[in-house]
Amino acid sequence: MIKLNQAFRNKKAFIAFITAGDPDLETTEKLICRMAESGVDLIEIGIPFSDPIAEGTVIQEADLRALAGGTTTERIFDMVERIRGDISVPLVFMTYCNVIFGYGTEKFTARCEAIGMDGLIVPDVPYEEKEELLPYCRAHGLELVSLVAPTSHDRIKTIAANAEGFLYIVSSLGVTGVRSEITTDIGQIVSLAKSVSDIPCAVGFGISTPEQAKAMADKADGIIIGSAIVRIIAKYGRDCIEPVTEYIRSIAAALAD
Repeated sequence: MIKLNQAFRNKKAFIAFITAGDPDLETTEKLICRMAESGVDLIEIGIPFSDPIAEGTVIQEADLRALAGGTTTERIFDMVERIRGDISVPLVFMTYCNVIFGYGTEKFTARCEAIGMDGLIVPDVPYEEKEELLPYCRAHGLELVSLVAPTSHDRIKTIAANAEGFLYIVSSLGVTGVRSEITTDIGQIVSLAKSVSDIPCAVGFGISTPEQAKAMADKADGIIIGSAIVRIIAKYGRDCIEPVTEYIRSIAAALAD
């Protein structure tokens, strides 16, 4: 297993999200490999779910396309198992508790360990309920990533003090999606987190342009981009590999400046 903080060593981390199975698992497989070669430091693989409450329209529609195309959790596991040995960056699953509980928590986390996954992000399991998953994650070498939102206030220190892997800072209220402007005081959230822990802090929700990526990375240890990538995939379908690669390289270049 790879520690998630590897993504943050001596640089600003670029974390990228894609929905597994959109437009199909063969394309997802190629994309993950190409992303790892093109400047992404950690990859979130979304397991599609019919009611993804944290997601905006772009990722909701990607989930529905993937499910309609026959994508299942088992097929995603098999896909990751085929390519894990060729990828050196950390991999995490981003999914919802119903997917995990429906599969069986012990079975799910054991399978994650077996195929070489490094962590989990489960946005509908709040900090106060993470003990439902944490023992299973620890038993199978997975880091359970904690999220903090602009409304977390006094809870930020508590969550950060107990976080592992990295702290996922939600930049804006609401669901995922591209935003023209991010007005949350990210610096303040990072400062509160850093006052109790040296946990790396990555900012997600709304980042889409190289300029936004650079601005957010200046305030945190890394950035997370999902909807902007998924939107390119939706536009180009099976021909998305090169457009996504070009976009990723533009973000990576901005972070390296």
